[in-house]
Amino acid sequence: MSARLIRLSAPVTGVLFVGLAVVSFFASGNSPDSKASGARVIAWFVAHRSSERATDLVTIFAMLFLVFFAGSLLGYLRRAPAAETAASVMLAGAVLMAAGLTVVIGIDWSITDVPSRLSPSAAQALNVLDNDVFFTVAIGAAVFAIASGVAILRGAPLPKWLGWVAIVIGIVCASPAFFPAFLVLLVWVLIVSVLIYLRSAAVTPTPVPTVTA
Repeated sequence: MSARLIRLSAPVTGVLFVGLAVVSFFASGNSPDSKASGARVIAWFVAHRSSERATDLVTIFAMLFLVFFAGSLLGYLRRAPAAETAASVMLAGAVLMAAGLTVVIGIDWSITDVPSRLSPSAAQALNVLDNDVFFTVAIGAAVFAIASGVAILRGAPLPKWLGWVAIVIGIVCASPAFFPAFLVLLVWVLIVSVLIYLRSAAVTPTPVPTVTA
């Protein structure tokens, strides 16, 4: 049973991360941009308070499963001794990405706490932060993807093309095209999760029945 749980840890956490991230991405409303006035920010968050808070919670759980997935992926990638350092950097990137997005969600949660009691200037300032504090997320995603790609190219038991794709995704994540690159990264995580499950199943030894005298 324990071997089966270990084999399922990366696929399950990876799929849950991707699923929750997709729900969060498409469920989030068209919130005001950085140029919106304080009055418009207050009006929007008053009208969408419940849905925005629900989306924040979904995002938090997505980040939780991201860290667990990265931990499981670390164990899988480290099967190749040459990939151990890159795999460790990959985990650091995932933690950095999760921490950065948690900060963004914290700002959003602050706006939705009592939006009707915020002054226009305070609402506008929080909204600017909500829109623009994303560099930690972008750099974390870039480190996660690039390090994963390097680990694969150094012998981790996954197709080499996935390594090259991950490196390209990571480079783009560090550019202004972060959001489309992040969506592609989700597809990459889903593919990796499925492959880890299939390949782990293929190498899982069959228990030998004990013969008693």
